[in-house]
Amino acid sequence: MKVAVLGGTGRTGRAVVAELLRRGHEVSVLARDPAKLGEPAGSVRVVTGSSRDPEALADLVAGADAVVSALGPVGKDATLHRETAAALVPAMQRAGVDRFVGVSGAGIDVPGDRKSPSARVISTLIQKLGGAVVADKPAEYAVWAASDRDWTLVRPPRLTDTPATGAVEHHASESCRSTRISRADLAAFLVDCLEQHLYPRRAPLVAAGRR
Repeated sequence: MKVAVLGGTGRTGRAVVAELLRRGHEVSVLARDPAKLGEPAGSVRVVTGSSRDPEALADLVAGADAVVSALGPVGKDATLHRETAAALVPAMQRAGVDRFVGVSGAGIDVPGDRKSPSARVISTLIQKLGGAVVADKPAEYAVWAASDRDWTLVRPPRLTDTPATGAVEHHASESCRSTRISRADLAAFLVDCLEQHLYPRRAPLVAAGRR
């Protein structure tokens, strides 16, 4: 599969790129600074540019079968995710690319959620104290929900840099037991969603599972 990746130079993004290459996919990465990509163990096509730039996005998704985004918050940029989604949806439409898998956050609420009482408290605190950067995630969700693309927005809790365990718990709308997940396990789950077509037009909650 030919996969276009956004956010591939971040810690989660590098794990996603590595996992895609490990499974034999062809990868294109959008990067403002290609040097931050490091040296992935495989051939990667690099497109230099911003995720808000329609021309860079058009170049990135040309010929792709799917898009995976591991974009994370960048400083105090409070509109990155909604503006990226707003630019990416038409770019995918023009290129005939339907499938999108991205990273959101466990702190956002979506219609149909059945979170536990403790998870609801945490979500409320995140939304109240997180400021404009946190508000960007529900706005991103709204863009995808209103689109005609086959999207999945994965909602992880706190990310860690611990090794992969291979154990991941995930649900369409119910809370997970753990409040953390490794970036490596999250990357593997994102690729699973892509390969197995999991959770189309849904925002599953995911966390570390029990081994």
